[in-house]
Parts: sequence; C-alpha cells; structure tokens
Amino acid sequence: MSTRFDDIVELFQSVDGTDRLELLLDYSDELPDLPPDYAVLRDAGLNMVHECQSPVFLMVDKRGDRAHLVADVPRESPTARGFTSILVQSFDGATADEIAGAPADALHALGLDKMLGMQRTRGLRAVYNRMRGEAQRVLSADG
Repeated sequence: MSTRFDDIVELFQSVDGTDRLELLLDYSDELPDLPPDYAVLRDAGLNMVHECQSPVFLMVDKRGDRAHLVADVPRESPTARGFTSILVQSFDGATADEIAGAPADALHALGLDKMLGMQRTRGLRAVYNRMRGEAQRVLSADG
C-alpha cells in the first residue's frame, strides 16, 4: 500500500543531496496557514514541540477515524517548516494504521538525516515523534 508519505520519500530519494535540501525548502512554502481558531492555542504556547529550536506548533485532532493535523512554523525557520509541511501533507487524513505503518525515522527515509546538523536532526525527529504519538493517542481515544 502506497501512502502519501511513501510518494514524498520516493521523490526525495530520486534527487541528490543539495537538491534534497532545495526540495525541503520548497515544501516550506506549502504549509497551510494556521486556521484562526488555533492561533490562541499557539500564542499560549500550547502544543509546541519544545525539543525543536524552531517554534513548531503541532496539533492532532480526530475527524471520524482519521487524524487531522494542524501546524504552524514561522517562515524564518524554513527547514522545520518544510519538514512539518511534509508531515501535514502526508498524514493529515491518515488512519491509525497508516500512521503506525510509517517509518520509525522519517528523516532517514527522506535521506535528510546525514545532511542536517545533530541539533536540527534531534528537533525534527521530536516533531515527527510528537505527531505519531499524538495521532495514536487521539485516534485510539473513544468518541
């Protein structure tokens, strides 16, 4: 079964190192604007991924049996914004099984883990792990 994340991984794997970074930066332009209803949560510091140096707001809601991802990252943080955009594009609307079946290390799957510094890698992995953990928690909740 091919998922949206698999398609993005395939795209990243089809290009070389410098082009992967450019592709990541291209994704930073595709992160949807934060819906106004969520701005108050972001502004209060809720749902922030504190392990990431960039201010990443990430929230997972449940819509039926699927995850709904909402995120915000400042344009001044294009690497974190691009990676978060990939997560939103890949997993917004995903089922619990699709999220559980995603690779344990998204940065490695995308071929970015060796291209980014240790601190940035740690922060982006925290964003990914938060998304997966929150999605599992939200999707397994009753109601």
